[in-house]
This record gives sequence, structure tokens and C-alpha cells, in this order.
Amino acid sequence: MPFARRRWTAPFLWGAADNPAMDDIVRQAIAKWPNVPHCYGWLGLDARGNWYMRDDRVQQAGPFAQHKGSLLKHEKLIDFIQRNYEADATGQWFFQNGPQRVYVELEVAPFVWRVDPDFAVHAHTGQQAQFRAAFVDEPGRLYLQTDVGFGVVHTQDMGLAADAIEQGLWVPQDIHSAALQEQFGFVLSPAALNASRP
Repeated sequence: MPFARRRWTAPFLWGAADNPAMDDIVRQAIAKWPNVPHCYGWLGLDARGNWYMRDDRVQQAGPFAQHKGSLLKHEKLIDFIQRNYEADATGQWFFQNGPQRVYVELEVAPFVWRVDPDFAVHAHTGQQAQFRAAFVDEPGRLYLQTDVGFGVVHTQDMGLAADAIEQGLWVPQDIHSAALQEQFGFVLSPAALNASRP
């Protein structure tokens, strides 16, 4: 099965050696087969933290936001993806599947934040994060910048997020959705970027 690691660019830089969660078997595969071609378009992450497999037919139908593909439900596979999810130096997010990077199509952002009743934040991957700043775009989506990276707040947790805002714990700044990728250093569609290269 074609499949993809994380290097955060603005302001965080990651690599295989920096990701303590990466499986040892994945590290060993990278060392053994360092030149396996990258895979594009086959995996997507939606705005609710769900993973989707996108076969050739789905990819030909159009971009991820309109044609998601098959929802992944196998918990061990999802856990494996999430442990080995990273970004490269250009802000393209991927899942390191053994020696192969499977680049991820993002619906909105690289992380989907869940908010606890005490306003603690954790990513769709389960990783705990420390709040740094909040942003709201023109459609009203709430984003958080954290020590882990940038992401969108899960729609189910907007009530808790509203409480944090009302209490003055989070003070959202307005931002245009078109500026998010450049400002926070991520790429929504590595497949489109790859296809545009000569």
C-alpha cells in the first residue's frame, strides 16, 4: 500500500532524528532503503482529524476537500500513522511508512485540536500542546498556534473554546484563510505542489 514524516518550518524544524515517537522499525527502514520514491495524493487529513485513503479514482475525481476517499477506521493503522506523522523543511506533512514518505493532503491545517474542560489542548494525534495564540478566519474557523505547531479547533470543541475566549484566556486575532499556509509554513496539497514542479 503506498503511503508517508514531520518537519515543522515556522517556527519549528523537525526531522526523523527529532521525532521521539517515530517507530524504531521505521527508522531502521529509512536507514536500510534511503532512496524510496515519495508518494503523493494517497492520504488525507480532514478538519475533524479523520484520515482518508485516496485511490487513483478518487484522486482523479478532484482535490481532497471535495473528494476525500475512504475513511480509515483501523485503530492500529491510525495510531501508526499518527506516531510517524511529520513535516519536511518546506512544510509538507507526511506519514513515514517504513522507508517511504506518504505526503498528506490537508483539508484545513496540519493539526486538529481537541480542547479539554480545563482548556488544555491536545492534537488529533494525541500529543499534548501548550497554547500560544488564537486566530479566527473569515468563515469563523478557530485556529491555535501551540508549541507543537498550528491547527484548527475541532468543531465539537467550539463550546469549550468559546468559554476560553469569554474568560480572556484566548484572544483570537483575525486572519484571512488564504494567508494561513504562508504565515504558518504548511502546504495544504503536496500533490498539487509536486505536480507543478518541472
